[in-house]
Amino acid sequence: MHLNYHFFKFLCPALEERLVDKQVSECFSQNKDELVICFQDDNLGVFYVVAHLIPAASCLYFPVDFKRSKRNNVTLFPELLGQRVVSVHLFTFERAFSVRFRSGGQLVFKMHGSRSNLLYFPPGAIMPATMFRKSLRDDALLELAGLEKPLVLDKTRFYQLQGNVAQFLPTLGKQPRNWLKARGYLDLDIDARFALIQELLDLLDSPLFAVFRLEEEYVLTLLPCPDAEFTTGDPIEVCNVYFKKAVIRLGFEQEKRQLVKSLRDHIVKTDNYLRKTYEKLAELESQTSPGQLADILMANLHQIPPGAEQVELFDFYKEKTILVPLKRGVSPQKQAETLYRKAKNRKIELSQLEKNLEEKEGLMEQLTKDLTEAECLENHRELRSFMKDRGLMPESRQTQEPIPFKRFSADGFEILVGKSSKANDEMLRRYAWKEDLWLHAKGVSGSHVLIKYRSGAMFPKPVIERAAALAAYYSKSRTDSLCPVIFTPVKYVRKVKGAAPGAVHVDREQVVMVRPEGPEGEK
Repeated sequence: MHLNYHFFKFLCPALEERLVDKQVSECFSQNKDELVICFQDDNLGVFYVVAHLIPAASCLYFPVDFKRSKRNNVTLFPELLGQRVVSVHLFTFERAFSVRFRSGGQLVFKMHGSRSNLLYFPPGAIMPATMFRKSLRDDALLELAGLEKPLVLDKTRFYQLQGNVAQFLPTLGKQPRNWLKARGYLDLDIDARFALIQELLDLLDSPLFAVFRLEEEYVLTLLPCPDAEFTTGDPIEVCNVYFKKAVIRLGFEQEKRQLVKSLRDHIVKTDNYLRKTYEKLAELESQTSPGQLADILMANLHQIPPGAEQVELFDFYKEKTILVPLKRGVSPQKQAETLYRKAKNRKIELSQLEKNLEEKEGLMEQLTKDLTEAECLENHRELRSFMKDRGLMPESRQTQEPIPFKRFSADGFEILVGKSSKANDEMLRRYAWKEDLWLHAKGVSGSHVLIKYRSGAMFPKPVIERAAALAAYYSKSRTDSLCPVIFTPVKYVRKVKGAAPGAVHVDREQVVMVRPEGPEGEK
């Protein structure tokens, strides 16, 4: 009921008492959909009116003080500055009131929920000259006379409308209608209905205001409320409490829920990674080492007939006979050489898996600790401090880099790594030069990587290998021990019309084998 006519019947006289003979000294906005008006008297006494008109939570509040920021604010309604208040007028049976000035102008507060707005009517004007929310174009045609909606609340009219409360008193609002419904209004005869309406109007005329929580929202009511978190007879005070609870508190709770959900999601992903990696590690450790198989081959070369595709050999590691497959056209010695190379790579892979597991175990421990702390946060200040300490604060629009890639450097060369499939296309279209070197993990999806060309300088092999390692790291081959990466000048890379985001055609390419390595020097 904070935007209800029956509440405004109490709020407007209270505002008039504080505003009469004060003049507007400031009128500005420093947050989207919020207007701050400072009224000041000759003795330098001030009174702030803040119209918080965010569609999801429109309301009014009246802070004791309001610090105007030195930047990122704009003066609005300049025609109001210096104007002195003579009265505050409530439009009959309407969710709107106006602050009237000696000049004859009026500032109308049209408090229609998500379509709330402030409009200035110059002296003698019937339509507004200035609006706060210009997106509400219909308000430009709003006429002052049309805001007055006189209603006759006598028994004769009630009977004519056959007790239809929505037509008899359309200003009631949700809470009073629920009050009637809970008392069986629709099942009563017309006389009992009228009596119940009179009882409700008596309650709405009582200057006692309460704020209570109803599921995921806070409600201001004039009706008796046994579950009230706050009660008062001051309409201005209850507006301030409602703002703190309905806007600030619920905003904090929403941000906290998002933070907790993000941490829980991260824990689930990390747990899945740990489980799969442990399974992979166990599988690798349970398999016969390629090096052992190579040893068996080399120890039994004299028993392997030429051209055989498989042979039974004695496994002196497990002391049993095993069947060893042989590749056609490849000598046992060459096959053993390949197995020794695989064994070396297998050791690297096992080492990398163990290193990844150690890092993820540490991350899981930290995430669990962060989640416990996040669930205990009590206010915005604690939330901001928590997020800042852990580097979770979102960057402002002014400081956030509007670019589709990550930046790295190696030996004076700049390396760009695309952030997503669409970002890969954007990077090639807007940030690539034909002489830049383009890299991508071969045969798997992943980020496009660019080494920016430097005039007169060749691309050194260590720089190419570093960029290739990044291309492998930011691809599906991230956990492989070795990864093939293709590279070519950008002039040989082209986008095919109609292809999926990130998909390109490469006319010429070279391949380099590298270990995936993560961002050491990310900017």
